[in-house]
Amino acid sequence: MKGRESGMPAEEYWGTFFEPETMLLEMGCRGPIDVLEFGCGYGHFTIAAAKLIEGTVFTNDIERDMVHRTIERTKLLGLTNVEAEVLDFAKDGTGRPDQSVDFVMLFNILHIEHPELLLMEAYRALRPNGRLGLVHWNWDPKTPRGPSLEIRPKPEQCREWAEKEGFVWQPFDGFSSCKWHWGMILHKPIGPIGVV
Repeated sequence: MKGRESGMPAEEYWGTFFEPETMLLEMGCRGPIDVLEFGCGYGHFTIAAAKLIEGTVFTNDIERDMVHRTIERTKLLGLTNVEAEVLDFAKDGTGRPDQSVDFVMLFNILHIEHPELLLMEAYRALRPNGRLGLVHWNWDPKTPRGPSLEIRPKPEQCREWAEKEGFVWQPFDGFSSCKWHWGMILHKPIGPIGVV
């Protein structure tokens, strides 16, 4: 099931909105970890994560062309730590085993019809103390792209949804070089909900 208002612009144009490596570093995505990405798009964040970590980036997208483009780009760059597949994760989940990744990227996607399903799947796949990175377009009509404001989530909504699924919010100063997006970090507690 393709999410509402999930179309992609031209690849070059899309790449002008982000500095993926800087954003991921600021969110603490680096080192000997495995990453799960919901929706690879053209692979901008996939590739950045693959360069920053020593584990594997598991990514997927409902659009076959997006997955093929991501695989093509990783091969051109000689990256061997990316596993990409065509998958309807909103309907079928990610296929990752329970507690098998350390960092989950839910970027520009929580405007879909049932965001709680993605958050539940992220929680299931994360290891205890694993981190969830949320990124979305600012709730501002001046942004050059993004879903309509009627369905575009605000940071406080996303935090509330994530905490309802058991995540614990972590303070984050935001991005130093990304004017169109906000970011948030939460983590999965080590013990029962509320026990860090």
